[in-house]
Amino acid sequence: MPIIQMIDKNLGPSRYQALKFGLWIGMASITMMFAALTSAYLVRRPAGNWYEFKLPVQFFISTLIIIASSFTMEWAYKSLKGNKQKQYNYGIVLTFILGILFLVSQILSWKALMATGITIDLSVSGSFLYALSGIHAAHVVGGIAAIMACVANAFLLSFTVSPMRLLKIDLVRQYWHFVDILWIYLLLFLILQ
Repeated sequence: MPIIQMIDKNLGPSRYQALKFGLWIGMASITMMFAALTSAYLVRRPAGNWYEFKLPVQFFISTLIIIASSFTMEWAYKSLKGNKQKQYNYGIVLTFILGILFLVSQILSWKALMATGITIDLSVSGSFLYALSGIHAAHVVGGIAAIMACVANAFLLSFTVSPMRLLKIDLVRQYWHFVDILWIYLLLFLILQ
């Protein structure tokens, strides 16, 4: 059953639509920001002073981690909809842990870059790489904060499948899938350039 049909009279379909619209506006603005950054990358690259280097393996490991976290997020969401408390708790906690592991992997990527001499001030190409991955990591931190609230609710509140709880996890789920897709786009962009 679609979530909009599960919304109770207190929340109302218009409130649900407003929250979802707000999330989508936010994601659209983030998309535009990254489109501008990758466009600037493309414009700046032929201007010279561009250092070519290989991406560290940790970037690829972090990609596998964030993809896995999208699966665990989806599992958590479907478990909540199916009124399966244990699976929901496992899914949301695993998503939180994988989100943290993604950030750790990003930090290890930056350390690997620095170990090869690629620093943020070495060249424009290095600066772009740190900016793209760092700004994305900041958006992942926002998603982790929202997931942490879901984890707290899972263990501190009684387990009830209410329309509001479904709405919250649905919005967090959509945002989390968004940052996952955004990272895959950035990695492909950096590989192909």
